[in-house]
Amino acid sequence: VDADEVINNNYNSRQELLAEKVVRGTIYSRDRQVLAETIVGVDGTETRNYPYGKLFAQAVGFSTHGKIGIEQLENFNLLRSNAYVVERIKNEIAEKKNIGDNVITTFDPKLQQVADEAMGVYSGAILVMKPDTGEVLAMVSKPDYDPNTINAVWDTITADETSGALLNRATQGLYPAGSTFKIVTALEYLKETPDYESYQFNCTGSYTKEDNTINCYHGISHGQLDFMHSFAESCNSSFANISTQLDRKTFQKTCEELLFNQKLPIPIPYKQSYVPIKASSDLEEVMQTAIGQGETQVTPIHIALITAAIANDGILMKPYFVSEIETYQHDTVKEYKPDKYGALMSEEEAHILQTFMREVVESGTGTKLKGQAYTAAGKTGSAEYTSDKSESHAWFTGYATQGEDSVVVTILIEGAGSGGEYAVPMAKRIFDAYFK
Repeated sequence: VDADEVINNNYNSRQELLAEKVVRGTIYSRDRQVLAETIVGVDGTETRNYPYGKLFAQAVGFSTHGKIGIEQLENFNLLRSNAYVVERIKNEIAEKKNIGDNVITTFDPKLQQVADEAMGVYSGAILVMKPDTGEVLAMVSKPDYDPNTINAVWDTITADETSGALLNRATQGLYPAGSTFKIVTALEYLKETPDYESYQFNCTGSYTKEDNTINCYHGISHGQLDFMHSFAESCNSSFANISTQLDRKTFQKTCEELLFNQKLPIPIPYKQSYVPIKASSDLEEVMQTAIGQGETQVTPIHIALITAAIANDGILMKPYFVSEIETYQHDTVKEYKPDKYGALMSEEEAHILQTFMREVVESGTGTKLKGQAYTAAGKTGSAEYTSDKSESHAWFTGYATQGEDSVVVTILIEGAGSGGEYAVPMAKRIFDAYFK
């Protein structure tokens, strides 16, 4: 039952036995572009080639020095052959290697290229996925490396503890959520407050209660706000005020329902997000958590999953990276179909959050996405990560819709500053490319 998982373990020596009998299969993009292939020389020497170089570094991975990415996820399938049985028998008799099966991924090279170029020189991560199917179309993590030269640069990469080039920041990078976490706080307030539309708050740039002070980003005074515009303007003071009205036990439950402190339905290695909120949390912890600061730590893919559930009327589809396994002769061995994980929230709650996220674009911190041929919605974030309050990671998570088609984009840029200033223009480039 667990054959794939057991054989895929990097410490299982059976992989070496399979590799002695099978030429490792090819990995393709969704439009059949080669992402990884084994080139066999005239002397029988096998070389793993990655035509796109750095572009799919952490997404496709490598197959030496252990394995990561799709090379790890589909290792068993790449090392076995489902070619015609007579052909396999003839090859074995002739002591000739069979050719391993191909893996067709969900990755779109054009979107991957646009996302990679949008990230530019920054470190961080970008995820692009379909909310109605769970297909991951692009997954960028920087800094990166060229898998074609991984053997030559291995010692240098592993010795450089500061860059973390081998880390897939999209799934394994833990960051303070900043104001993207206000999606969670807003959902909890909706659950507890049927008359949320009557909420009013006057923002003067900060909020203090019992010696605990929360400041708005750069001390901005937002003035009089209702609940939706507190969200759209990303008002820390208003959300700190809201947090003091929340039941901490139900807040913890909502976080868990959104998969915080829980396992994620992801087939590749990831880090588990953490939220400290519990029934016994003190006021400071609640106020900090409500605005995505304090001890809260999230991965970009987790934020993308929450966003995808909102875009899909509350239903989360399991994210997947591979659509098909086929023989080297292109005969289908196995197909992967969209698979529902379940509801992260009610349809009504999702629709309210959709309205709030559209208002972010219409009048809030995401107006750079306003007035496009598609309809965009999202949430920005500027997450402090050091004692220096002037430094912050830039976040954007959102989706865009045109007709029946929608796509989710989640962006984390390390140390860039304001999410509205830096991450939103990146998202626009990706939405533009997707909808052409």
